[in-house]
Amino acid sequence: MTAPVRPLPRGAGSRTRRRAGLVLLLTLLAAVAMVLLADPASAAPTAPTAPAAPTAPAVDGNVDISIGDGSPSSSITLILAITVLSVAPSVLLLATSFTKIIVVLGLTRNALGMATSPPNQVLTGIALFLTLFVMGPVFSDINELAVQPYMDGAMSVSQAYDAGVVPLREFLLDNTREDELKLMIGLSGEEAPADATQVSMTTLIPAFVLSELKSAFIIGLVIFIPFLVLDMLVSAALMALGMMMVPPTIVSLPFKLLLFVVVDGWALITTALVGSYGGGG
Repeated sequence: MTAPVRPLPRGAGSRTRRRAGLVLLLTLLAAVAMVLLADPASAAPTAPTAPAAPTAPAVDGNVDISIGDGSPSSSITLILAITVLSVAPSVLLLATSFTKIIVVLGLTRNALGMATSPPNQVLTGIALFLTLFVMGPVFSDINELAVQPYMDGAMSVSQAYDAGVVPLREFLLDNTREDELKLMIGLSGEEAPADATQVSMTTLIPAFVLSELKSAFIIGLVIFIPFLVLDMLVSAALMALGMMMVPPTIVSLPFKLLLFVVVDGWALITTALVGSYGGGG
C-alpha cells in the first residue's frame, strides 16, 4: 500500500528559489574578487625609486630686513612698534613730567581729606594729558628728527636713536637740579664730564626723577599748609564747644572744598605745574 504524498507548504518553493539565487550570486562575486586580486599579485614587483635630494638654500651669513627701496619691512616695523609700546609706560613714568604731576595731584587729594575723590583713573588721565601738553614740543622734535627719517629709510636704528635722544636729553637737563645730577654722577663712579650733555642717560634719568620728586614734595607742602591750618582751626573750635566726639576732618571738609573752589585751586595747580617746565606747549 503506497503512503500518501504530503504537499509542500505554501511558499516553500519560492524560498528555495531565492536561496539558490543568493548562493549563485555570492559564488559569482567570489569569483570576480579572486580574479581582481590575482592580477596585482601576479604582476612583477618594481624597484623603489630614490627620493630627489633637497636643494640647500643659499646662505651668505647676512639677514636682510629691508625691502626694495631701503625702508624697513612691515614686519620689522611692527616688532619695533611692539617693543616701544612695551617700554612706553616706564619711559612715561621716568623720563617725562608725568611723575611730578601725578604726585602733586595725589598730594592735593590727600590735603583735601578725600581718599577716593577724584578717583585714581581721573587723576591719571589728568596727569597724562598734562604730560602730553608739557612734552608736546619734545615729542614733535623727536618725531621730526628721528621717527620720520627712520620710517622713510634714511636712518638706521642706531642713527635714529642718537638723533631722537637729543631733544629728550635737553629736556631732562633743563629740569634736573644740579645737586641731584652730581649725586648720581658720584654714585655711578664716573668722572664728571666737562659738558653736561655728555652724561649718560642711565645717570641722567635717575637724577631727573629725584629732582622731580623733590619739586613735587615742595609744591605739595605749599598746598598742604592752608588746609592744615583750617583743620587746626576747626579742631580748636570743636574743643571749645565741647564737641570732642565729632571728627574734625568731617567738619572741615566742606570748608576745605569751599576754599579750594574760591581760590580756583585746579587752575592754580595746573599753572604751577606747567609753569615749572617753562610753559609747556
